[in-house]
This record gives sequence, structure tokens and C-alpha cells, in this order.
Amino acid sequence: MSNQFTFSVSSIGFDENYRPADNTRTTTNFANLARGERREENLRNALNMINNSFNALAHWDNPNADRYSVELEIVSVEIKLDNNAEAFPSIEVLKTYIVDHRTGERTEGIVGNNFSSYVRDYDFSVVLRNHNQARESFSVPEDFGELHGKLFQSFIHSEAYQQNFAKPPVICLSVSDNKTYYRTDNQHPVLGFEYEPNESSLTEQYFKKMGLKVRYFMPPNSVAPLAFYFVGDLLNDYSNLELISTISTMETFQKIYRPEIYNANAVAGRVYKPNLRNQDHSLTRVVYDREERSRLAVEQGKFAEEAFIKPYQSILQQWSASS
Repeated sequence: MSNQFTFSVSSIGFDENYRPADNTRTTTNFANLARGERREENLRNALNMINNSFNALAHWDNPNADRYSVELEIVSVEIKLDNNAEAFPSIEVLKTYIVDHRTGERTEGIVGNNFSSYVRDYDFSVVLRNHNQARESFSVPEDFGELHGKLFQSFIHSEAYQQNFAKPPVICLSVSDNKTYYRTDNQHPVLGFEYEPNESSLTEQYFKKMGLKVRYFMPPNSVAPLAFYFVGDLLNDYSNLELISTISTMETFQKIYRPEIYNANAVAGRVYKPNLRNQDHSLTRVVYDREERSRLAVEQGKFAEEAFIKPYQSILQQWSASS
């Protein structure tokens, strides 16, 4: 990558005392939980859910289901385009750590998990919306996601990434409610049954430009598949405990954010169509403002446009074209 661009990485612990930093995207899922009168209760309940899920999946040599706990760090990535430019908050992800209370060991889990990006907000809430305003049918601009994808890949291959993380990222997202998923006979002991979608989604295409492949699995004890975006070999590059740290963390968040799918009272069958209007589901004891998140995504997309895209448009276009 051009020496005009540099990445810097910082992190903060995500626990019941967590308070979002001033430059944290307020639509970021974990930041949403950490605001309001019930912030500490929200965080405590979410972390308990993660630990309970982890121990249920890591059940071997764990008779009392209390051997492990998960610690989380919020990893923030800033990008500078030159020495005089102000750093722009590029990406936020989560990193897991696994604490074994029997041995006293604390080992690294997986980086990625949740994924937040101002430029992605700009693409989906500004570019895509403007592109389709006067059109009768939905379409996607030809270069949609190109810049974001190249920025992400540049970070993954950067010295900053290599110095901070031992393995490539895994990002775990919800399934799409406008696709149908078919269960295959492929079953992994931790990831569970693999599902295949009936067609590619815009999210898949967007993440493909980030250099990420996707596979869908429904872990044991789960009611719906999760989408796992990764670089190399999902099944062989990571240990079972590393995978469990991601599953327990991200399924907990999905139960909070999308209970209609991930806290449904019926388990996905061989043919599964997610439904965000499903009334047969249970709510967690964690308060989450989904409407606020949708509204703020537009505001933050416009912030990215004003603070990053417009001021450095010519530099970004030149770099993206030559990459």
C-alpha cells in the first residue's frame, strides 16, 4: 500500500464498566448496549449469556459448565492518509480471549466477530440510497464497495495487523431474511450443520470485495444458522475453543438484536427462511434500541462522506484505481 496510508490499532476492554469512547460509532452493537440507565445491567446480562453459551458448547471436561469465561476487547482501527491528516476511525471489531479457570490460562480467541465501519455506513446509507432514489427497480452501482474492500484488505496485510493479531479475522453475522437456506449433511462438532443459501446476497458480494468467503453453520443448541466470513480455512485454521468464543459471543448479540430469528421458539429445519416478523420468539433481559441504530446509520454514513470521502476523494480514487 502507498506510504501515504498508515493504520493504527488500539483496544479497550468490553465489560460491565465499559463506556463508549467519543469516536466510537454509536450504531455499533456493543456501544448501543452500554448507554442509558440500564447500561451496567445490560452489559452484565450479555456477558453472562456469552459465558453460559461458551460452557454449553465446550462441554468436555466441564461437568459443572463453569470452566471457562470469555473476555472481550473492542479493537479500533484508525487510518491516516498523510502525516498532516487527522486520523479517521476506520474499523471496529471485537477480539475474544478464553479464560480457563481450571488451569488459570488466558489464551487468544478470534479477532473480527462484530464488524463496524463508517465507510460501510457511507456505502449502504448514502451511496446505495442516492443511487436508487429515482429508480423503479433496485440496483447496485458498478463500483459499489470497491474502496471499502481495498481499504479492509490493506489493513489485513498491513504491518499494524501483523503486529497485533496472529490469525486472519472471522466476522460472524446474521443470516439474511430475504433468502432461503438449505441444510446439508455436512456437520462440524462445534459449528454444527452447514446450510447453503439459494442465492448470493448483497452482503456476500460486499464482503467478497473485502477478500472474505462465507459459510453458514447452525451450531449445537442454536435455532438458526450464522454467517461466518473468513479468509483461509474456517474449519482448520482455528481451534474448537477459538470457534466457540466467536459463536458464543456473536450468537448472544444476535439473540439480543434479532430475537425473531436467533431467539425463536422453533428450530430451523432442513429448509429455512428467516423471518424478522416472527412473533413466536422470546426476548432477552437486555435492552436494545433497534430503531435508533437504523437512524444513526444514515447520520454516520454522512459523517464518513464529509470527514473522509470528500476531503480525500482524489487521493482515494487514485489509490483505489491503482490497487
